[in-house]
Amino acid sequence: MAEYINIDHIDQFFSMPGFRQQEFKQCVREYMKAHPFVHIPTEWGRFQGMHANYDEAKKLAEEIVESMTLEQKINQMSGDYTPAQSECAFERYNCTPFYAGEDIGLNIPGIKFTDGPTGIVLGYHSTAFPVSMARAATFDPELEEEVGNAIGIEGRAQGANLFAGVCINLLRHPGWGRAQETYGEDPYLLGVMGSALIKGVQNHMMACVKHFCANSMENSRFLVDVTMDEQTLREVYLPHFKKCVDSGVAAVMSAYNRFRGNWCGHNAYLLQDILKKEWGFQGFVMSDFGYGIRGTVEPANAGLDLEMNNTQYYGKRLAAAIGEGLVPENRVDEAATRLLTRKIEYAGIGESPSFYSSDKVACKEHIALSRKVAQESIVLLKNNGLLPLYPEKIKRLLVVGDIAKVGAIGDSKGSSAVFPPYVIDYFTGIQGSLPDTVQVDFIRGVVSDEVRQRAKEADAVLVCAGLTYLDEGEYFEDTQASTIGGDRKSLALSGLQQDMILAASEGNPNTIVILQGGSAIEMESLKQWAAAILMVWYPGMEGGNALADILFGKVNPSGKLPVSIYKNEQDLPYFGLSVENIRYDFYHGYFAADKFHYALTYPFGFGLSYTEFTLSEQKAWRETVDNQTTIHASARITNTGKREGTEVLQLYIGYRNSAAQRHVKDLKAFQRVALPSGGSQTVVLSVPESELAYYDTETRQWVTEDICYIAYLGTSSSMRDLVAMDV
Repeated sequence: MAEYINIDHIDQFFSMPGFRQQEFKQCVREYMKAHPFVHIPTEWGRFQGMHANYDEAKKLAEEIVESMTLEQKINQMSGDYTPAQSECAFERYNCTPFYAGEDIGLNIPGIKFTDGPTGIVLGYHSTAFPVSMARAATFDPELEEEVGNAIGIEGRAQGANLFAGVCINLLRHPGWGRAQETYGEDPYLLGVMGSALIKGVQNHMMACVKHFCANSMENSRFLVDVTMDEQTLREVYLPHFKKCVDSGVAAVMSAYNRFRGNWCGHNAYLLQDILKKEWGFQGFVMSDFGYGIRGTVEPANAGLDLEMNNTQYYGKRLAAAIGEGLVPENRVDEAATRLLTRKIEYAGIGESPSFYSSDKVACKEHIALSRKVAQESIVLLKNNGLLPLYPEKIKRLLVVGDIAKVGAIGDSKGSSAVFPPYVIDYFTGIQGSLPDTVQVDFIRGVVSDEVRQRAKEADAVLVCAGLTYLDEGEYFEDTQASTIGGDRKSLALSGLQQDMILAASEGNPNTIVILQGGSAIEMESLKQWAAAILMVWYPGMEGGNALADILFGKVNPSGKLPVSIYKNEQDLPYFGLSVENIRYDFYHGYFAADKFHYALTYPFGFGLSYTEFTLSEQKAWRETVDNQTTIHASARITNTGKREGTEVLQLYIGYRNSAAQRHVKDLKAFQRVALPSGGSQTVVLSVPESELAYYDTETRQWVTEDICYIAYLGTSSSMRDLVAMDV
């Protein structure tokens, strides 16, 4: 039986007919019952209790590697499962940690992997936070660090030592199926939020940033070859990865796609030349799962240190390649040293082992944090004065749409699926927040005449519409060869949902639209129909309560869009569901809207409040200290409304008479500012001039120009919301 289940590649499993797969799974599970996984009994094995800095850890790692056999070193680089085990032995994806490089004989612990990014994927009790796109809408890196800290605790408490949920792939096109897993369209925002998550997680365990790089298509992720010029690579698709590397991230995961003709996991230019040599990355590079690498020699020589989550091309195949002289053994020494160094370093990170108990998982503090994040992430896009709703003025409220009764925790079928102990849906949250004097009715909204008539009978209507895991997320083909999730063909709502919203607005002018989704949704027509629009993303396990907090005025909305919402979908960059080759250029999102004057329904960085803010006393200047020049911009923010609220001040920089191709402006700093009614605060945002350099493709150097820069200071990326000042 052992030989029977030892297939060489997962393709051999997936090529089987459905009934054969089930038989095969049963066979593997019977074998695993007789031969269960055995692990080192302590968390860190021979490194337990060590507190070593990087230099100390590397020195010890080198000593250990020198004493190891070739097979032991290769074991450090290989997932601990066969392809059969990885596909068949577990009741679901990542329900327990995925191990790699555990060596029981040497008492060396393995990499113990858990996925993300909405929380810890392990088990059935983790806190489900709002998706990354929602967390980006908070523009609150301090809060994101708190999320990372909670995730790190819950990961350690469930047996993991590496969290691979720091997804910072740039959203080139909002139709990307896995948009919800990242932080939006802007490289600066991606880098700031990703670094904050890493900082929090690495209080307790290793973090891995992914997917390196140019991964922004789902259906074609195993196929597509992405090309771009060097300036676009350096200034648009790499800065956020560089920021996360500079923040000390422990690991980097390569992407599935090709880059300039070569698989990312085989790409020496990305992994060796840029990541390890140019950037000085000291951690390890791991593959994505299953199809992360397609061979042995190329990825090993390119700097791919760890094959995950099973051994298909490393293991015995890597040993054979070394024996044939195709891979130098010093490449294995380097990889094993990198992996061991991180294990030794992180054996001393965090609290005492007893701290990471099961009661820390989905504890009340983490659940409260999830609710707070959801509150900050909700973006008020339109409000004609209807919101907030005052319960004492309402007798009857109508909730429309099936989405109102479906828990909104994001993709529930793929690698990012978190299983919390409960989920508060929108209807439950709304109903639970209102007194008994308010009658709350629900209809599915599938019949327009019913929606129109029932809307007339209510004081206000809440229409819940948008997307679910069936519409976007990780891409799968089911046994009937139909597809689930993946990239979106259109950014528009379904015809049924549009009819539902129109009918509700015709029946009642007090119609509020609640939009759920992982990225931009076309809403030019909705803007005309609705009295108010709220973008709630996928707001996590406390999403229904957070929405109610916003609707009924307990919390003032402060979220800002991390993605531009285009008026015309045809203005967006080319995007296809089965593309084999694609070229990415320098412009997307608000960069393209600025350059080509595309019309936007709502701009990047936009979001309303229940109060009003004014900016005054704007000024900008340069300051040079110790030959380091910094650009500063300041404004006085005043809350001129009747209630406390939070505004996000944003600084964009433009370039006058630059010698290179530049964006009209780039986000370079932002700050949340909370003010009571009538309160004022002077806020200064700063950016080092060195961060305004462009990449010269001829000299292959970064160039900081001695030119006039333009400081755009305001509350969104729209020029209407910004004051321009030459510096």
